[in-house]
Amino acid sequence: MKAHWKKKFLMIWTGQFVSLISSSAVNFAIIIWLSIEHASAEVLAYSAIAGMLPAALIGPFAGVYIDRWDRKKTMMLADTFVAACTLVMSVSFYMGHESLLLIYLMLGLRSVGSAFHMPAMQAAIPMIAPESELLRIAGINQTIQSISSIAGPALGALAISMMSIGNVLLLDIAGAVIAVGSLLFVHIPNPKIAEKAKASFAQVWNDLQGGFREITDNKGLMWLFVFSTVVTFCIMPIAVLFPLLTLNHFHGGKWEMSIIEMMWGVGMLVGGGLIGIFKPAFSKIRLINCTYVVLGLSLALSGYLPASTFFIFVGLTIVGGIAAAVYNACFMTVLQEEVQPELLGRVFSLYFSIAIIPTVLGLLGTGWAADAFGVNYLFMILGSLIVVIGVLSFLNSALGMLGNARKTKEAAASDEMS
Repeated sequence: MKAHWKKKFLMIWTGQFVSLISSSAVNFAIIIWLSIEHASAEVLAYSAIAGMLPAALIGPFAGVYIDRWDRKKTMMLADTFVAACTLVMSVSFYMGHESLLLIYLMLGLRSVGSAFHMPAMQAAIPMIAPESELLRIAGINQTIQSISSIAGPALGALAISMMSIGNVLLLDIAGAVIAVGSLLFVHIPNPKIAEKAKASFAQVWNDLQGGFREITDNKGLMWLFVFSTVVTFCIMPIAVLFPLLTLNHFHGGKWEMSIIEMMWGVGMLVGGGLIGIFKPAFSKIRLINCTYVVLGLSLALSGYLPASTFFIFVGLTIVGGIAAAVYNACFMTVLQEEVQPELLGRVFSLYFSIAIIPTVLGLLGTGWAADAFGVNYLFMILGSLIVVIGVLSFLNSALGMLGNARKTKEAAASDEMS
């Protein structure tokens, strides 16, 4: 079934690559437009909440259905729905209705589509590729995302300088059409489940509990979720406020904002490339712990820097991007290795919701705090907290043993067969 997995990945990732670049360009163009038009951390925070909260709320239930539905069709429908929401925004701008309320609403609906697309895509990977290649694929996937993070902001800054925001939004629609088209030519197998019929609420709830048990029964996996959730809680406000740090603290403009976004992408490209090429044999958990420390230091130092040292900020952003890429690749691979294929959709969705819901609550306060006290102080405080989490992760024995039990069981089974 997985004999021709490379051809499938080439087809899928070609479409996703175009879609990622167009989405990155449009997302950054929206950030520039909001930053310049409103110059408010609260506006950026509310837009981030609108883009995350709906997905976080429906994510666990979406995961249950992802594990029951055809994953290829789920990805295609989710992409189409997101494109339709973008089209509504574009038409509203053409008609002169530049309403923040409408932007928040459409970002929220796009979030609903993403709640189905991302878990379906991650859950489909182990059904196509052999397990021995999962970390390398995660690295390649991270590299593709990184290239889009480099090209997207540059394209977005150029587009918003030459076109109206309504025209820029059309780029995202074109990318979605190409992504959906690429999926038409591949077959993605689905795991066998006991029941494919329409699920009652009781059955959905039971399936959701099965996803929770998959996490809580594995102490190492549970601690990985806990630490990652706290780190996400610290990172998301920083990610939302990066443009304002460039504008307000380092006194930059559109192109300085795009440079920082691109340098983050350069760092992620390097990190994903290293994982994809070298496929490190040592513990992925130790790598994750190291990335917490490195990422936290890069963010804290960025807030500490004086306004005249923008070039050092650029360098720290590259380092942070490398750490983030290595973390993402290792984290996704650990989940794909530890979780049963038929439960992957709901586990990915559960993680997203568990990590994002507290973050949304935090964003409500950080937007106000950034406007009141300064964005750079938030970078210093939250970056330092991430470093502390990294140190605690190294001291957690259950987390350090994650993966060993599975390997021991597989080795025993292999011995019995021989």
